[in-house]
Amino acid sequence: MQTELLKRITIIPGLMGGKPIIRGMRFKVADVLSYLVAGMSEEELLQDFDYLEKDDITACLAYASIKTGHAIIQIKYDAA
Repeated sequence: MQTELLKRITIIPGLMGGKPIIRGMRFKVADVLSYLVAGMSEEELLQDFDYLEKDDITACLAYASIKTGHAIIQIKYDAA
């Protein structure tokens, strides 16, 4: 499952400075993570960026988990 998710993360030299992006689009993994850290919910991300898919967000979290050397990253959203 995680291997399939990670196929959504691509690095294309010359595009977005060679940073990890989602499915070859001009949308960086770091941007998704920054939005989440700033308090944006997954639902808000999907509404504001209609070309994103839920699995794209999950793939970004999985990628971050691998790059930081941690097996699990858990994001809790405030229901308020």
